[in-house]
Amino acid sequence: MKDIKYSSAELMIINAARLLRDSDVVFVGVGQPNLACNLAKRTHAPNLVMIYEAGVIGAEPERLPLSIGDPTLVSGSLSVVSMYDIFSNYLQRGNVDVGFMGGAQIDKYGNINATVIGGYDHPKVRLPGSGGSQEIAAWANRCYIMTPHQKRRFPEKVEFMTSAGFIGGRGDRDAAGLRGRGMVGVVTDIGMMEPDESGEMILTALHPGKTVDEAKANTGWDLKVAGQIRVTELVSKKELKILREELDPTGIYLKSNA
Repeated sequence: MKDIKYSSAELMIINAARLLRDSDVVFVGVGQPNLACNLAKRTHAPNLVMIYEAGVIGAEPERLPLSIGDPTLVSGSLSVVSMYDIFSNYLQRGNVDVGFMGGAQIDKYGNINATVIGGYDHPKVRLPGSGGSQEIAAWANRCYIMTPHQKRRFPEKVEFMTSAGFIGGRGDRDAAGLRGRGMVGVVTDIGMMEPDESGEMILTALHPGKTVDEAKANTGWDLKVAGQIRVTELVSKKELKILREELDPTGIYLKSNA
């Protein structure tokens, strides 16, 4: 099994999929998180329910959706409602178990920047912005982030807080009145980070062949390490076959982060 070849994108997608539980209600966008959800649904979580921001509940797409408004999401879905209903009647009421997040920067307290790099008035790079991620980070019961493990992506403090993790610690999140549990896991191509008692992201798992030194060297703060580091399960042929042959046979998202 050790001779199986896979990309960093496939490694992250598969490990993110394993975090999902059967019957989870997941708020998901397109791209790699969408692949993770569909992989989980085809393996260990057949009763997983996917909600898309455009208003589709219980999507059963026959092909890979290219946007949250792709018509393939509607066919076979449980319900189609307004975007207002999705956020107010489902997300804010606590009916969404999982939110998949992404961004250009994630800091030591799980805060996300998807808005600007550099000063807000005169940024070096202007990014897509929040979309629904601010609300998802605040109200989903738990959130996961999936991103390559690079130092520039993991600064000690984000340059702009688009979506709140634990802000400056767990007490800050509670004081802000955010009901959801926040960022409970960050999946990278080196391993996994999870919040400690203070809300600081610490290294809790490594993928096979990866090292603590590698994780530390690619993190912008003094990354703490859990007392017992676990090693994630090897990528399986079945998982890769589903990803490559059923979910993304043309490599639209699998090849975007090889």
